[in-house]
Amino acid sequence: MKRKIIAMFTAFSLLTAIMAGCGAKQEPQTKAEPGTAKPTETKKTQVAVKFFTGKNETVDWMNSLIKKFNTENPGIVVEQEFQKDASNVIKVKFASGDVPDLLTVYDQGYVDQGKYLDLSNENAWWSRVEPSIKELCTDVKSGKQFRIATNMTMAGLYYNKKIFSELGLKEATTWEEFKNNLKTIKDKKPEMVPMFVGGKDSWMLGHLIEFMAHGVIKQKYGTTDTKKAMLSNDASKLAFDAPDGSMETFAKRILELKNEGLFNKDFLTATYDNQIEAFATGKTAVISQGMWALSGILEKNKDMKDIGFSPYPPIMDGMKPVILSAEDSAYLIAAESKHQSEAKKFLNYLFQPENLKAYSEFLKSPSAFKDVKADWGLLKDEATKALNNGIHIGFTNEAPSGFSGDDAGRMVQDIYAGKYKTPADFAKEYKNTWDKAWTAANKK
Repeated sequence: MKRKIIAMFTAFSLLTAIMAGCGAKQEPQTKAEPGTAKPTETKKTQVAVKFFTGKNETVDWMNSLIKKFNTENPGIVVEQEFQKDASNVIKVKFASGDVPDLLTVYDQGYVDQGKYLDLSNENAWWSRVEPSIKELCTDVKSGKQFRIATNMTMAGLYYNKKIFSELGLKEATTWEEFKNNLKTIKDKKPEMVPMFVGGKDSWMLGHLIEFMAHGVIKQKYGTTDTKKAMLSNDASKLAFDAPDGSMETFAKRILELKNEGLFNKDFLTATYDNQIEAFATGKTAVISQGMWALSGILEKNKDMKDIGFSPYPPIMDGMKPVILSAEDSAYLIAAESKHQSEAKKFLNYLFQPENLKAYSEFLKSPSAFKDVKADWGLLKDEATKALNNGIHIGFTNEAPSGFSGDDAGRMVQDIYAGKYKTPADFAKEYKNTWDKAWTAANKK
């Protein structure tokens, strides 16, 4: 009997132990492979790289590249933000502390304030870039490079070669020739807008000042001396308010074309997209744009082949036509970014030859990288001809940070709307606005 009780007690104890073991949580005994995380380690958090741009025509293409990059680089998520008024939105971002990691908005004032990361020592990039583009990306004050451009671009006048040939018109080399061409189009083709401007998007009007009005100064003093004059606000060279000077004459020219009915009637409400569509569909004969617009034109009319490209006519007698020949698609990294290495990793990805080739062929402009051979297309011969026929000028990157291209463009809207009593009043207001912004930007 005693043996039975002992046996029953032993069996009961064993059953209890087994049941207790079934109820307990058992940690898996997994052996980690060399170089992998141990079971107790937490997963690496993703790094979000904020990319801020104002480059409208490349947003979709860049989103596709970003999607590929994010897939191939787990742990990094690049997020693109586009703003039409990028040069003004970036002011708010810097002021509020909502600073992007990577951006395309360049401003001399922000260079002076140390807002951009110095990229001068990125030799793996610069060794591949055309020397002329590196020079254009070099800050005059410090001799350093804070931005790197993937492409070269030009801006001038697109024109419908078929219409010009039909009406016996030639590319203008003077203002009178230019205005007479537009008047002939209006007289002979009343259904067609002679020159279409998307005036609602102020950056395009800012470009007219950069290329036509500032073009006078750039032609007179050359690229480097003009940059120095703008950085030091040398009134003897800039002469913004001079009687019959570049700014007053520019305002006169805008009003001439308006009063002659040579612009589209919706000048102040038409957009960039309206302008591109009007040219692609044959509703206008002339537009002011850069090579960056060609892809958009061909998207709207893939069969359009008769596209001419010429320099801007001089707005002042005795001057020569000018053509923008400059860096394009320049990228910067914010000095305050906490994800600089990740931003550089994305740029390394963008700068792969196969990606830059695809970008160049999409944008229809030559690559700034020497190891990229791209068939960038339709305007190649026209662009070469325009470069031979015009004085080369660059972008106005040295304007004070408080006076952006969009701000200048809004003043052109005001010219058209009749805000200024005379062109001289516009010139004075332009100088006052520039001076105030320059003084604010240069306060110690």
